[in-house]
Amino acid sequence: MANALPKIKNIVINKELKTYDNITFFDANRKTIKLADYRGSLILLNFWATWCAPCKEEMPSLDALKVNPKLNNIKIFPINIGKESLKKSEKFFKDLNIKNLNIYEDNITTLAKDFNLRGLPTTILFNKEGKEFARIIGSIDFKDEEFIQWIKKYN
Repeated sequence: MANALPKIKNIVINKELKTYDNITFFDANRKTIKLADYRGSLILLNFWATWCAPCKEEMPSLDALKVNPKLNNIKIFPINIGKESLKKSEKFFKDLNIKNLNIYEDNITTLAKDFNLRGLPTTILFNKEGKEFARIIGSIDFKDEEFIQWIKKYN
């Protein structure tokens, strides 16, 4: 049953892999990050905002996922799409004791539109070829062992 899906109701598995061109966003220093530069790794783009209660609930487990020894080839990009100041994002991370993740910000063209986001948080998962294979709509516990076993196959 290696291909068994985790019993997490808000994971949507794509029947067909989705490809996107030129996905970019900014790091905390306003340096452009290109998603294509991270091919060869499992990539999670997590979209959040400081005012989002489920985002606050989920972020510590996302922080733990980043350093999970079972996932040694994972790149996690928490992207604030709330058009908020960096100071606000930094306070959010500090208040939640986030130590392993960096803050990223959406660019002007808005990834929310590019990815057709319906709400926050949303996490989009990309395989090593840079294709979207699943998304998580809403919050989950990223420390869930079943989720980790499932995602490990893409690592």
